[in-house]
Amino acid sequence: MKKILPPVISLTVIAGVCAAILAGVNATTKGPIAEMRAKKETEAVKAVMPAGVVEVAKEDGGDFFVGRGADGETLGFAAKGVDMKGYGGEIELMVGFEKDRKTVVCYRTLAAAETPGLGMKLKTKEFSGQFEGRAASSLAVEKDGGEIKAITSATITSRSVCRAIGDAAAKL
Repeated sequence: MKKILPPVISLTVIAGVCAAILAGVNATTKGPIAEMRAKKETEAVKAVMPAGVVEVAKEDGGDFFVGRGADGETLGFAAKGVDMKGYGGEIELMVGFEKDRKTVVCYRTLAAAETPGLGMKLKTKEFSGQFEGRAASSLAVEKDGGEIKAITSATITSRSVCRAIGDAAAKL
């Protein structure tokens, strides 16, 4: 018992110091990370709005943004869509919609950990352009009877993008 006690105490002290260092780093970086994330979201909202939008505001009590023209008329909407079943986990998109709240303008990726060179092609115009002008309620990949051409070798990611857009539409 006497031989075990010193190493246990040493390891406990080392673990405590490491935990304190990690807690300090977390506290220091938490604010800047939140600011960068908010900035990225704001830029994405502006990028997905229909043409002619000059003012964007978060809807009071809603989980979406409203885009208005110079005359104050509502021209479009944006909402965050999330799907947890991407190949690499969560896929989070900011999706823009026309004023009918159904037609997709475009989307921007906020978070995705898909396979580089395959699933990350969800960011390319070749893939994302397929969603423009389509009704969010009818999005599905060709293998599932839809019209969206899946990313080669990344059908799971493609399906997840369709579901994330559907999630965004549901918030409107």
